[in-house]
Amino acid sequence: MMIKHPSNPVLTASDVPYNASCVFNAGVAKIGEEYIMVFRNDYDYIDRAAFGGTSLGMARSKDGIDWTVEPEPILTIQQAQEIFQDSHDPRFGLKEIRRVYDPRITVIDDEIYLCTAMDTPHGVLGAVIKTEDFKSFELLSITTPDNRNMVLFPEKIGGKYYRLERPFPIYGRGRPEAFEIWSSASPDLRYWGDTRLVLGSEEVPYVNCKVGPAAPPIRTDAGWLTTIHAVNKDESTPLKAWGGQNWIKTYYGGLMLLDLENPQKVIGLADQPLITPDQPYEIDGFRGSVIFPGGMIQEDDGEVKIYYGAADTHVALATAHVDELVALCKPL
Repeated sequence: MMIKHPSNPVLTASDVPYNASCVFNAGVAKIGEEYIMVFRNDYDYIDRAAFGGTSLGMARSKDGIDWTVEPEPILTIQQAQEIFQDSHDPRFGLKEIRRVYDPRITVIDDEIYLCTAMDTPHGVLGAVIKTEDFKSFELLSITTPDNRNMVLFPEKIGGKYYRLERPFPIYGRGRPEAFEIWSSASPDLRYWGDTRLVLGSEEVPYVNCKVGPAAPPIRTDAGWLTTIHAVNKDESTPLKAWGGQNWIKTYYGGLMLLDLENPQKVIGLADQPLITPDQPYEIDGFRGSVIFPGGMIQEDDGEVKIYYGAADTHVALATAHVDELVALCKPL
């Protein structure tokens, strides 16, 4: 079904002209005739699961395959701390932001938005950020802890903006990492509510752990085509990882279909993984056997490009026709 591009991975740390160790979990959008990628860059690997820092980088492409990385990061931690200081709570910027990562790009009415995760001493937040040129940034809203993997729908639906998100509570579900996909609505991208459960982890038949949003959805005649990440945990099978990590979680790319008028309602679900880690660049890396879609683009001819983080180390590309993807989502 999905065809993994022969040039994979399409972006690696060696393509970045500044300090980079792992480039992955990128947001991708087609703006005009140009493809734009904003990627997570972890650098200065220390040991096990530790890096010295994280920044957001940007790359451009004419065809969505060959990428040229901008000469400097577009957002460092130091820049984020200064830009996102809150005049009502000066603690938030300089003292709170420890890391900004896992960007997603959505264009709504020609306006560009990023959703990112933010690590703070008091929990992990999801953030909605507006930018005009990927040089200046306006923080529109943040969540309460702990929440991340947020993606925006590319248009208003019934007069509201919608997002998908993945809170990760440690109490209440009776088993660790039973995290689900939720959705919230907003009149203005600043104030969010009408929160609803979209997909429980137990509803995905090929995994036993957490699920969450992946790339921003795309509109089809059948519904909102939506990628997910879905995790299977197997303590009996250690996976490849740097630094002797006890890594036992396989991440798959999955697929669901949401109602066009009510995007908080699942109307179709693929009962098998959409993308499975089976190539060397997906199996062997900082954390092996990880597939994490972050960008999805539908071309005029119906081809859908899905960009995904591979092994938490690279960015890769897989393609399929939109009709084939919709057909995978079995009605519920």
